[in-house]
Amino acid sequence: MASLSASSLYHFSTISPSNNTPDITKISQSQCLPFLPSHRSHSLRKALSLLPRGNQSPSTKISASLTDVSPSVLVEEQQLQKGETWSVHKFGGTCMGSSQRIKNVGDIVLEDDSERKLVVVSAMSKVTDMMYELINKAQSRDESYVSSLDAVLEKHSLTAHDLLDGDGLATFLSQLHHDISNLKAMLRAIYIAGHATESFTDFVVGHGELWSAQMLSLVIRKNGADCKWMDTRDVLIVNPTSSNQVDPDYLESEKRLETWFSLNPCKVIIATGFIASTPQKIPTTLKRDGSDFSAAIMGALFRARQVTIWTDVDGVYSADPRKVSEAVILKTLSYQEAWEMSYFGANVLHPRTIIPVMQYGIPILIRNIFNLSAPGTKICHPSVNDNEDMMNVKNFVKGFATIDNLALINVEGTGMAGVPGTASAIFGAVKDVGANVIMISQASSEHSICFAVPEKEVKAVAEALQSRFRHALDNGRLSQVAIIPNCSILAAVGQKMASTPGVSATLFNALAKANINVRAIAQGCSEYNITVVLKREDCVKALRAVHSRFYLSRTTIAMGIIGPGLIGSTLLDQLRDQASILKEEFNIDLRVMGILGSKSMLLSDWGIDLARWRELRDESGEVANLEKFVQHVHGNHFIPNTAIVDCTADSVIAGHYYDWLRKGIHVVTPNKKANSGPLDQYLKLRALQRQSYTHYFYEATVGAGLPIVSTLRGLLETGDRILQIEGIFSGTLSYIFNNFKDGRAFSEVVQEAKEAGYTEPDPRDDLSGTDVARKVIILARESGLKLELSNIPVESLVPEPLQACASAQEFMQRLPEFDQMFAKKLEEAENAGEVLRYVGVVDVTSKKGVVELRRYKKDHPFAQLSGSDNIIAFTTRRYKDQPLIVRGPGAGAQVTAGGIFSDILRLASYLGAPS
Repeated sequence: MASLSASSLYHFSTISPSNNTPDITKISQSQCLPFLPSHRSHSLRKALSLLPRGNQSPSTKISASLTDVSPSVLVEEQQLQKGETWSVHKFGGTCMGSSQRIKNVGDIVLEDDSERKLVVVSAMSKVTDMMYELINKAQSRDESYVSSLDAVLEKHSLTAHDLLDGDGLATFLSQLHHDISNLKAMLRAIYIAGHATESFTDFVVGHGELWSAQMLSLVIRKNGADCKWMDTRDVLIVNPTSSNQVDPDYLESEKRLETWFSLNPCKVIIATGFIASTPQKIPTTLKRDGSDFSAAIMGALFRARQVTIWTDVDGVYSADPRKVSEAVILKTLSYQEAWEMSYFGANVLHPRTIIPVMQYGIPILIRNIFNLSAPGTKICHPSVNDNEDMMNVKNFVKGFATIDNLALINVEGTGMAGVPGTASAIFGAVKDVGANVIMISQASSEHSICFAVPEKEVKAVAEALQSRFRHALDNGRLSQVAIIPNCSILAAVGQKMASTPGVSATLFNALAKANINVRAIAQGCSEYNITVVLKREDCVKALRAVHSRFYLSRTTIAMGIIGPGLIGSTLLDQLRDQASILKEEFNIDLRVMGILGSKSMLLSDWGIDLARWRELRDESGEVANLEKFVQHVHGNHFIPNTAIVDCTADSVIAGHYYDWLRKGIHVVTPNKKANSGPLDQYLKLRALQRQSYTHYFYEATVGAGLPIVSTLRGLLETGDRILQIEGIFSGTLSYIFNNFKDGRAFSEVVQEAKEAGYTEPDPRDDLSGTDVARKVIILARESGLKLELSNIPVESLVPEPLQACASAQEFMQRLPEFDQMFAKKLEEAENAGEVLRYVGVVDVTSKKGVVELRRYKKDHPFAQLSGSDNIIAFTTRRYKDQPLIVRGPGAGAQVTAGGIFSDILRLASYLGAPS
């Protein structure tokens, strides 16, 4: 047998020449000392003297590792053939979590038709955590480490009994018990010393990979495959560069791989992930995501045709699916895109995993072991004609990622401008406290530098900067070192963003329309990512907004409906009937999160079932509370857009519009009270609407479902000048005067309109002309006139003696007393060949408005109406000789609700839905 030196401390084996598990009962005190700190040496010597002498079974053969093999060892050598014949698979702890899952892994490996295969495996699920816990308990002198080690033994023993039988089972169990015996002695030494070095810890923790690799190799050999297992500590040589990073020594690793393969030629290699060795033959690990890194390194060493990372998701998503339910699986990612997304927290791969394969152009395929039908995501060099994932021209952004729990630090002052070394001094101070800078942004004036760091590190960074720049702060050369807490980063990533105009504009437009403020911005010159810093509470909302904008996923709007009366309930029914069509054909998802009545309200976290809203309100409604209602609808950060639809005629509700719009809540309403109320309130609403991306739609305030307000705006926006707007704005009064003819009594026609549901419960509300006056003032203000409602003279059709009637019933009983008065007006009109029409007029030229009963020739468009139709005539500079006419139904729940629905859809198109 080859001679053994102290440097070969861990290179003993009891199952194969490549096993690195030591028999601690054969190791001298001097050999163990390098694993522990020097000040613990005395305690260790005492501990080692107390270690039990292990019994080695007669069948166990002890031999040196590959690095100590004597030239006299007779082994048939075979040269390693690299290249396309090799495929690499990596299975994580979840994939190796149970005996059944290990069998599934074996099936996948055997079904791969590659000529040669290398399989990298992690420890069984939770085992690595269990091994770290052993170390922690032993260091803390917690004797329960013994029972915890027994649990590790039991987990692997039971798994082996499920998987193996015969000689394979006996061989594995012998090795397992031997390893556990050695670990128990090592942990006892740690228990006595009260401390373990990083090297000792890495050695203990790496056993999980050793056992899972051995079990899988025996499973595959059981199926007749030419398979051997590799302890990668014999092959992978790495140089530690920091406490959480190592750099592979590819040249030395390649030599060792060729040596290993010459002694172990086979078609299938099962290799341990996560673990490696230093050049001094000391065991170490590849740190975070080490198994993925192992697979990438081995792929590069073998020049494999592909590296497949098996996991528990279908691939890489365009955004975190827990935050964006519409996120899609990406078919391809470039190495750079995967690198950028993983840096910003996406569950892709650690950036260093990509480096080994990137230089050889080896693709990485991410697949779901639990869904073999899913094709997964391929990470590779993009081809010239790669049009995959290009659903439309807006998909230059491949994906979005976020980082939470950050703080911004802003260093600013006039003394920074033009002073060399300021940035160096700032980040030198940050480096001294070991903080990680996530993002940097500097104003071109050099007046300020801001950067993001993890929130847990911000205090130390701020104190270091205050100390470093104390003199500059005291002298005023620096004005402040400010901390902005509770931040998150949103990154948009895509290689095709480079040199593509408009990507940034689209991104920031989507954020603005979701009413989200950006605190800092950074974009690398590669243009592969755009990074923005936001308030933490806005992060998910922002993610959904930008994802929706670029991927045309459903434009989701959280809606609150106020006033489920005749119009409100009709709107809810229309929303119910159109919901599926809007989702499927227009990618619009309208979710009613709350319905508020005068006495009760119904709230839902995910959207009310509109087929049962009346029933649900009766079953689970609660006492109406406007503040709670608004907070509930707007407080759902999983939906980026919020709208409140006010279907009431309540001036108190209208008084909240300004605050809602200022908070980023869109408002849609047929309620005329806000726009016809005090002029200063109207002007504030319109100014706020123009200054922000929050929308306020009120088409239904004037003509129910008719496009009157939008037509007026269209004329003004295209440069036309309004001269006069004249119209029959009341469907009720239109019906009354269309039917007040042929000798019929006025009171009879009013009673008929009331019974048909055209009038308000008290017809005086219609006959007073106040409703028409409100519509006139709205159009006057939209035309640029600054008028108050009191400036509009109104001719009331309620006889003065009846205005004080105590009830609508009394009014209707007494109305016939005045039929003669109305009959006389009708007779005078008919004798002149005219008809009576109740109209509102906005005279823009004279800057005034009026509401009155007028007479029109029978060939006039206003004389041609029937039923409850409205008609509006726009006389403008363009339409001076022949006015522009808008005519159609102007009353009724169906058309009014339809007008509101139309405004909601217009809002959706403004927020990103296809138009």
